[in-house]
Amino acid sequence: MSGVNRSVVYFNQPGIENTDALVEIVHNRLKEGDIRSVVVAGSRGGTGLKFAKRMAGETNLVIVSSHPGFSAPGVWKFDLKILHELESMGCRVVKQSHVLSGLERSFTNKFSGVSHTEVLAESLRSLFGVGIKVAVECAIMAADSGAIPIDKTIAVGGTTTSRGGGADSAIVVWPSHCNNFFDFRVLELLAKPFKREGG
Repeated sequence: MSGVNRSVVYFNQPGIENTDALVEIVHNRLKEGDIRSVVVAGSRGGTGLKFAKRMAGETNLVIVSSHPGFSAPGVWKFDLKILHELESMGCRVVKQSHVLSGLERSFTNKFSGVSHTEVLAESLRSLFGVGIKVAVECAIMAADSGAIPIDKTIAVGGTTTSRGGGADSAIVVWPSHCNNFFDFRVLELLAKPFKREGG
């Protein structure tokens, strides 16, 4: 047999209670030395800070946040105290439109129907869970912002549940820009929940 034998962690349920374990899973993979960047989804900053405290000095750590106005016009929900702490640790925080919804969702909301982008997002969500969909999306957003090179990267996503938000999924990817989406590759699965929120 020619190949590599790797373990994958499958969490019993999605959500915040997996965050601390996922930090260690990502850190252990990072220690293998072939990855230069880690991208973490973080709408308010708390999840990103947990990753930063463990590995900020060891990698190009990028926290990808929702854009201002995502939840309310002109409002950015990221905790500014955490933002300053992350930046003081050498991390970069990216805020931009969600690449798998963004402008097209406004057309759907206004005129109904569905876009190719939203079909893609729902396919990822249905097949692999919210956390993997978010990890893919955030890797593209980080690449589009210039925060990571097009090179092997660990991407981390999560599922917001009634218990809160956190990280529960991690993949090793070859990222792409949004205009070259089909160059994107998922290279390794590090961790994900067994099932999606709600089933």
